Amino acid sequence: MVQGTKQSHYSVTPECPAVGRDPAKGGDFNRGSITLFQGILSPESLKKFKIAKKDHAFVCEGRPSLEAGRKTSGILLKSGITPTMISDNMAGFLFFKGLVKEVIIACQYADNKGALCDMGALILAVLAKKHKIPVRILQAEIRHRFIGDPQSILSFEGQRTAPKNTHGYVPLVEWVPAKYLK
Repeated sequence: MVQGTKQSHYSVTPECPAVGRDPAKGGDFNRGSITLFQGILSPESLKKFKIAKKDHAFVCEGRPSLEAGRKTSGILLKSGITPTMISDNMAGFLFFKGLVKEVIIACQYADNKGALCDMGALILAVLAKKHKIPVRILQAEIRHRFIGDPQSILSFEGQRTAPKNTHGYVPLVEWVPAKYLK
């Protein structure tokens, strides 16, 4: 417990539109009710995937371009599923609260040694293994570049967010070993 605080655990707050206290309006999340989507999934692969209407779809935003969140959310909406977008670094909280049922990761290439996935997949796969949550890989939208523009992480909507002389490093894909994809 952090000194000066009255609670020892964080809770999901009702300010999130997907989280309400009234079960008739979506209610609190049930343990293991969230499917977590990561990466820029191809529309064809996501159409083949079925998510139960009672489950919740959370989509990682996909920094720095936010393209993953925008595209995957759009495909889910067309399928009649209302997604909740989270920033990439919020996924750990969902695991900590025991809310994640499965993880869907966008994959460029896979073999028996692992998979080349959109950036951010490795940490989700590691968390999933730790929490004994299944990870599924679906075909990603094909990337033609594996390294992004360093300037894309130093600004947001044309506004510089990092001090002058700060460098950016923007890998767009990473290797996820097979031991995390079981």
